[in-house]
Amino acid sequence: MTIAFQLDVFAIMVTSSILLISVTDVFASLNDWSNKKNVVFSGKSLWIGLVFLVGILNSLIS
Repeated sequence: MTIAFQLDVFAIMVTSSILLISVTDVFASLNDWSNKKNVVFSGKSLWIGLVFLVGILNSLIS
């Protein structure tokens, strides 16, 4: 169970890094917003899901 928790925290860190770069790139180029907004919203949804999963796994470990 601890391995799953650590992998989930690592996935959050990787997703946060990718979103940090991609969201700033999309917002810097306003012409691409209409084309790439689905990618930004999908990444945001993935990040929120991972945060909830960390909370659930943390309650199971403690």
